[in-house]
Amino acid sequence: MAVIGKTNSLRVVREAPQGLYLDGDTLGEILLPGSYIPRGTAPGDTLEVFVYRDSEDRLVVTTEVPLTSVGEFALLRVAGVNRAIGAFLDWGLPKDLLLPFREMEVPVAEGEWIVVYVHLDPRTDRIYATTKLSRHLSPEPPTYAVGQPVDVIVVRETPLGYIALVEQAHLGLLYRSNAARPLKTGDRVQGYISALRPDGKIDLTLESSGRHAVTTLAERILEALENNGGRLDLDDDSPPDAIRAAFGASKKAFKQALGTLYRSQRIRLEKPGVRLVAGK
Repeated sequence: MAVIGKTNSLRVVREAPQGLYLDGDTLGEILLPGSYIPRGTAPGDTLEVFVYRDSEDRLVVTTEVPLTSVGEFALLRVAGVNRAIGAFLDWGLPKDLLLPFREMEVPVAEGEWIVVYVHLDPRTDRIYATTKLSRHLSPEPPTYAVGQPVDVIVVRETPLGYIALVEQAHLGLLYRSNAARPLKTGDRVQGYISALRPDGKIDLTLESSGRHAVTTLAERILEALENNGGRLDLDDDSPPDAIRAAFGASKKAFKQALGTLYRSQRIRLEKPGVRLVAGK
């Protein structure tokens, strides 16, 4: 089944003067305009295409790759603002992505870079952006450890410091005094958990020294292996939610840590799972 706002593998059904029609299953046949058809493509072939609505609100597919997809957070540039509708964001496709006024946390201006969440309206099947990120964060309370390294994306500046997206799952506050250097919207840095408040709010720092010093993710994986008889069921193919639940880390960071341990011959990849190498 084709999914709107995502890249899909779809089969070419037939040719037409305006392009090729692909099998969108319950969405019906979907047009791939002629300008996007790879050379030599014929009915029966399967193409990797992105499904969305064009400027005339028709369901179409394209072989172009957008900067982001439905269900993702992204840093995008404001291409223009329409006072009656909202802002239009450049996401790498001919039709800009709409950010309706009702979905703006604060007003935006042309040329500005902003962090948004890309959403699909289930009633209209229209894709739009929102800067009201809190509605699209993980419903699970944060379980990070104080001092734990985390992936941080700066969302916006405030009088106190910076609101930041933590592991693309929660929002945290990076106080200006803990930033060490000026940051701007969209900056992606490694931060550290400095405090978890009783109300679930997260304080961040960029400093890993002193009271914020922690073991690295690789070291925590080794500790988990040792406490689990030398084996873990998780590996670099495991679901992101399972990795986050076990280590409070992103899948990307987990894969990097496993790579470090594998190259140093500390672990063996068993697929599924990993095993501690004895004597290392």
